[in-house]
Amino acid sequence: MTEDRTGVPHEPGSQWYDNEAGPLVRPYAMTGGRTKPGPTGVPFDLIALVTLAPGATDADGTALGPEHRALVDLCRTETQSVAELGAGADLPVGVVRVLLGDLLELGLVTVSRPVPPAHLPDERILREVIEGLRAL
Repeated sequence: MTEDRTGVPHEPGSQWYDNEAGPLVRPYAMTGGRTKPGPTGVPFDLIALVTLAPGATDADGTALGPEHRALVDLCRTETQSVAELGAGADLPVGVVRVLLGDLLELGLVTVSRPVPPAHLPDERILREVIEGLRAL
């Protein structure tokens, strides 16, 4: 074992890509090795809308990690999709889904899932409604 110029031990022959960046935190470390959100594994669509829950004003508890807090802070300003939260927090969407599962279980956020295409009205019916409105 040797030390680099910052005093961090590393194996001889290993290479740091950026000494100034410091150690890299892998996504599985942020989620504790989990790949599914919550104990039930509730899936989050990329376009699901996430809103800060009404009673979630004090989200600075010690149980929350910095990534959790970043997602809560992003939701404070406005409702955002899962994809937007991933981009805003600079985290992979898989990690965001797991972290959102934690926040959902804690009651800090609410999630509005998109309507499945099977439950949307038929296009024919919508055209008939438009034609009926034009006839008025």
